[in-house]
Amino acid sequence: MTRIQTFEKGVWVSLIYPTEEELNRVAEALHVEQDFLRAALDEEETSRIDMEDGQTLIIVDVPVEEKEGDAPAYYTLPMGIIVTDQNIITVCLKEIPIIREFQDGLVKNAKTSQKTSFIFHLLLRSSGRYLQYLKQIDKLTSYMQMKLYKSQRNKELIQLLNLEKSLVYFNTSLKANEVTLEKILRGRIITLYEEDQDLLEDVLIEVRQAIEMNNIYSSILSGMMDAYASLISNNLNVIMKVLTSITILITIPTIVFGFYGMNVNLPDTTWWFPICLSCGLAILVGIILKAKDLF
Repeated sequence: MTRIQTFEKGVWVSLIYPTEEELNRVAEALHVEQDFLRAALDEEETSRIDMEDGQTLIIVDVPVEEKEGDAPAYYTLPMGIIVTDQNIITVCLKEIPIIREFQDGLVKNAKTSQKTSFIFHLLLRSSGRYLQYLKQIDKLTSYMQMKLYKSQRNKELIQLLNLEKSLVYFNTSLKANEVTLEKILRGRIITLYEEDQDLLEDVLIEVRQAIEMNNIYSSILSGMMDAYASLISNNLNVIMKVLTSITILITIPTIVFGFYGMNVNLPDTTWWFPICLSCGLAILVGIILKAKDLF
C-alpha cells in the first residue's frame, strides 16, 4: 500500500470520522452519493446493502476493543464500504485495527485494483477479528471465575456483566452480517468470479463459526451468572441463619436476668445462681440448634 494525496482511478479512500468538508470533497471528486458516505456515521446503523446509480453500499458491523478502567470492553461499529466504477471508499467512526492492517500493507493479496477481492479481504479480516475477540472474552471469563472463587466482589461481577453485554452486541452484529453476506453470495449485487466466490465462502464460514462460538460462550456466561446469583443468595441465607441463632443465645441471659430483676419470689436468689442458670440454658439451646443444623 502506498499513501497518495490525489484521487486516482483504482485507489482506496479511507475516511475515519470525516468532517463535513472531507465528505463534500470526496462526494464531489468521486461523484459519490452523500447518503452513502453518511450512512456508516450512525452508530445504530445495521448491516445492509444498497445500490443506486451504479454505486454499491455495503455496511457491516466490525468489532472494536476499548479499555474501560482496568478491563477491556468490546462492542461493534458500522463500517461502510462504497464501491464505484473506479474506486473503493470505506467510512468508519473510529480508526479500527482492520483498517490499519490494510494501510500498513499487512494483508497479502489485497489490491485496490481488484475491488471485489479487496472487499472480501476486508470482510474476512473483520470475521477473523470477531473470533480473536471471542477467544479473549473466553479467557477473561475464566480469569474472572477464578477470582470469584477466592472472593466474591462486585468488581468482578460487573466485569462479567460487561462481557455478557459484549456477547449480545456480537451476536446481533454477526447475524446481521451473515444475512448481508448471503445476499452478496447470490451474485446479484456484486459480480463474483470463481476465486472471489471461494473467498466469500471462507468469510461466511468464519462468520458462522463466530456465531456458534458466541452462542456457546454466551450460554456459559449466562449459566455462570445465574450460579453466582444463587450462590450469593445461599450465602446470605447461611449468614442470616447464624446471626439468628446467635441472637437466640444472647437473648437467654437477658430473659433470666429479667425475671430475677422483678420484685417476685424466686428460688435461690444468690448472685451466682442466675449466671449458672443462664450459661446452662444457653449451652442447652446451643446443642439443640447444632443438632438441627441451625448453628
